[in-house]
Amino acid sequence: MEWNEASRWESAVLDGGPADGLRTRVADRPHVLQVTRPCPPDGPDDHGGRDGSGDPDGPGGPGADVRVSALYVYRRDPRTDRPPLRYTFDVASP
Repeated sequence: MEWNEASRWESAVLDGGPADGLRTRVADRPHVLQVTRPCPPDGPDDHGGRDGSGDPDGPGGPGADVRVSALYVYRRDPRTDRPPLRYTFDVASP
């Protein structure tokens, strides 16, 4: 999908799940929206790695540059034909 000035932007509201009631804008009526929530890593006080960094593999070890996010999927309700479009939480995805 190309993002340009010709894209048609519309208001949308998310129903259910962790983003219940969130309002946003979407272009060209996508069928699915993805919502993410960061999952913070454990801090140094939680595990106390071998070097005191909190990472048992030391700085730069496995997972050093990794971010973790929870993923939530919302599907467009085909019964809404005018803004705000309605996207409902899909508890079965992914």
